[in-house]
Amino acid sequence: MAVSKDNVLTFKGSNYFRQRLVLSTLSGKPIRIKEIRSQDDEPGLREFEVNLIRLLDKITNGSRIEVSETGTLLYYQPGLLYGGTMEHECCKLRSIGYYLDVLIALGPFCKKALNLTLKGVTNNQNDPTVDSILNGAVPILKRFLVVDDGLELKVTKRGMAPEGGGEVIFKCPIRKQLKAIQLTDQGKVKRIRGVVYAVRVSPAISNRLVEAAKGVFLQFIPDVYIYTDHHRGDKSGKSPGFGITLVAETTTGVFYTAEAMSKPAGSGETPSVPEDVGKEAAFLLLEEIFRGGCVDSAFQSYAALFMTMAPKDISKCLMGPLSPYTIQFLRHLKDFFGHTFKLESYKKSEEEEELNTGANKVLITCLGIGFTNLSKRVG
Repeated sequence: MAVSKDNVLTFKGSNYFRQRLVLSTLSGKPIRIKEIRSQDDEPGLREFEVNLIRLLDKITNGSRIEVSETGTLLYYQPGLLYGGTMEHECCKLRSIGYYLDVLIALGPFCKKALNLTLKGVTNNQNDPTVDSILNGAVPILKRFLVVDDGLELKVTKRGMAPEGGGEVIFKCPIRKQLKAIQLTDQGKVKRIRGVVYAVRVSPAISNRLVEAAKGVFLQFIPDVYIYTDHHRGDKSGKSPGFGITLVAETTTGVFYTAEAMSKPAGSGETPSVPEDVGKEAAFLLLEEIFRGGCVDSAFQSYAALFMTMAPKDISKCLMGPLSPYTIQFLRHLKDFFGHTFKLESYKKSEEEEELNTGANKVLITCLGIGFTNLSKRVG
């Protein structure tokens, strides 16, 4: 629960760290986060959180950041979202996806279009990988941008955990305003696509992953295509590993994603079997399809944020069961913007009832706050 004092929102603990920084930057409200891991053996901010603060400092102008000696207290007064072209070396403890989560939320509202080169770990087991963000989060942003020219996310080098060595280019255009959306028809799955990546391991592993995943899907749908992305030499990062990202596309342009990958080198765990990794990703995607909704469950918070920032018009979005991360994000939207959503339980279709399939869905509705990017004069 946020406590407001002297117009500074105060939070406790390290949970939902990115949410608070993003919403503070967009709302212009300073925040104070105290007791950050104060009970841990190693109290204070972690290296990857400090790295994220540095990235925020790069893309803003005039931010004031104060961290206590122990690292257990952070004061952040946001500056102007500036953007521009730059490079950033991400911390290897988290993947580039950890940082992209913040950049996608802030990108459209910068003064200058973002053109970032991020270096580090492209794929790990803790964060959404770059492939998952490309196929799950970027389509959500495209729906809210009036024109999506200039929006790009490209992997130029793969970098598996723990040593990384990957490189990603992210470009995001700026808009004066987003548009309100009505997303209530999830459609039916019409095709499944995927990418298998294998770095510093035998190319034969890629084929084993593909066959295992396809074997699951071909029981349900004929249109399945999974291509392989085998990087060599300098473009293959510094650590060996392999993984798979799968995407299901529906008849209404909704995308569901799932992924699985090998255990990191040097972790001391039993080495991963390609067939097990392929099947794990396939079953995770089937679970995601079962949850349903018009946005992937991992990226529900993006839809909630952009609906909030949209013009003063009604936006609706059908979602699967809300994740704990999304529920907390809705609470934070109320803290920072005083903004609330109407949540309605959405009835299953007659077909879903008959087959006893599909999770209970939620229809979220809100009136946008009419956020305007004053730096962008037209468009």
